[in-house]
Amino acid sequence: MTGHAEPIHGIVVLTGAGISAESGVPTFRASDGLWCGHRVEEVATPEGYAANPALVQDFYNQRRRQLAEVRPNAAHVALAELAARWEGDFLLVTQNVDDLHDRAHAEIPPGAGFELIHMHGELLKARCTRSGVVMDWFGDMAADEASPHHPQGRMRPHIVWFGEMPLAMERIEAALAACDLFVSIGTSGAVYPAAGFVQLARYAGARTVEINLEPTQGARLFDEGVYGPATEAVPAFFRDLQT
Repeated sequence: MTGHAEPIHGIVVLTGAGISAESGVPTFRASDGLWCGHRVEEVATPEGYAANPALVQDFYNQRRRQLAEVRPNAAHVALAELAARWEGDFLLVTQNVDDLHDRAHAEIPPGAGFELIHMHGELLKARCTRSGVVMDWFGDMAADEASPHHPQGRMRPHIVWFGEMPLAMERIEAALAACDLFVSIGTSGAVYPAAGFVQLARYAGARTVEINLEPTQGARLFDEGVYGPATEAVPAFFRDLQT
């Protein structure tokens, strides 16, 4: 970033599974198309939950327990350090349902212009199926977990499944339309709507940068590509960034 002439006020950063992989968080989708040994339709769709809530709850219970075994890595910390010193607007949008960004920012409190959005939900939250109320949830969830918010409701993982709308899209799109810099970190660029963020940022005239292990299928849409492990590439890229 050193030597870039245009001033930067607003930043939008999108993170995906690649930023948490070096912390030991398994990426859901493997090369065989399975999510941790299950078909996506079984554990990541409303239909799968309706057909076998016990299987779905057990799947996310296991993912929730795994969070106790991992810690934020240097890439999470670098973004937290940036948020702490950045004087402009900074929206961090993550596709990840882990809490590693949250933990990093708790240890390094961000400035007033920072906002974190989990667009695909969070493992450590649950949602009532009838009222839609979201609450913190740190332990296991039973297949028929009763909701304290509605007499006919059940608690389900606060996860955006396939066929459901990602969260806070209006807020994200507004930030993309106003940002000066958009950086995509550790995401495949293959799943929409997140894969279209770079185009929204380009339309707004923002500089666009991809940071990944290797170029993605949408690499040509970015002004710049930085390739290597997130724990090395992310701190190096943001270290000298100035408003």
